[in-house]
Amino acid sequence: MSKHTASGSPFSSFLLLSHPQFFQQFPLYDSIVGSWRNLALSLSLLLPGTGSNVSPSCTLLSSSNGLICFSLPSSCSLLVCNFVAKSSRIVEFPSHPFAFESFVFVSMSFGYKIFVLCSKSFSSNSVFVYDSKVHSWQKFDGFEPILGDNYRQEGVFFNGSLYFTTSEPFSIVCFDLESGRWGRLDNELPGDLTFVRLVSDGEKRLYLIGGVGRNGISRSMKLWELDGERNWIEVESLPEMMCKKFLSVSYHNYDRVYCFLHEGMICICCYTWPEILYYKVSRRTWHWLPRCPSLPEKWSCGFRWFSFVPELYAPV
Repeated sequence: MSKHTASGSPFSSFLLLSHPQFFQQFPLYDSIVGSWRNLALSLSLLLPGTGSNVSPSCTLLSSSNGLICFSLPSSCSLLVCNFVAKSSRIVEFPSHPFAFESFVFVSMSFGYKIFVLCSKSFSSNSVFVYDSKVHSWQKFDGFEPILGDNYRQEGVFFNGSLYFTTSEPFSIVCFDLESGRWGRLDNELPGDLTFVRLVSDGEKRLYLIGGVGRNGISRSMKLWELDGERNWIEVESLPEMMCKKFLSVSYHNYDRVYCFLHEGMICICCYTWPEILYYKVSRRTWHWLPRCPSLPEKWSCGFRWFSFVPELYAPV
């Protein structure tokens, strides 16, 4: 394991599925081999020491660089896990009760940060940032005038800041995780957008995925990349037949659509559909990832996908 870590090559990389019909079981798709694994991750088996803290309300919230974060509402806390090292840490909420509308988990080589947007627990809208280096929360205020009513869209980490898309008229704003300052990306977005999502590799590339059409109805989907001069350059268009399928399964309800980057794959997902549409950056090709074979024929909504790249030394 140490040799693999030193070489910079992961043991493998997985797309992890969380779904209501897989209770505390998380099927894994091996993106290197290109097939579903027979065994699923199990929170109770891999972390037996957390038994008293794991309840039916335990919810997988996010993953980043080998770490996975769960919400434990019954104990008013979060659970951060490294499944490879079988280590975990309980992170208490900054107050009780604590309701949050948006959550971002960012793991780096020196630790991790947790970002939450809150309104229901406080008289005014607030931002809380947890820093694992000091094991404490810091509170920031005043995000609503910038983000508007679409701040529930999860942010993406890029060059030390979190980037979010706003509701129409679409724009991109950012939050500096160190200073706590908000800013706006002052560049022109592509025209005739019906929805926008962001993905990033963390440091070098920031992508925009969007529907293109009129009156809130997408007729096509495209991918853009932010260049060195802060302009959006079109990379690819989704082929017509694949576009028709994706738009039909989303029923043109774009609130159900979410995206993330996984080991060179730009994944476009829908909460109501068991397949992932993805773009292979190195090959410039589009593909559908097959549905999980253990999923029942009569499946319900609630498909939540995560990038999971095991990392032995990721600290909790």
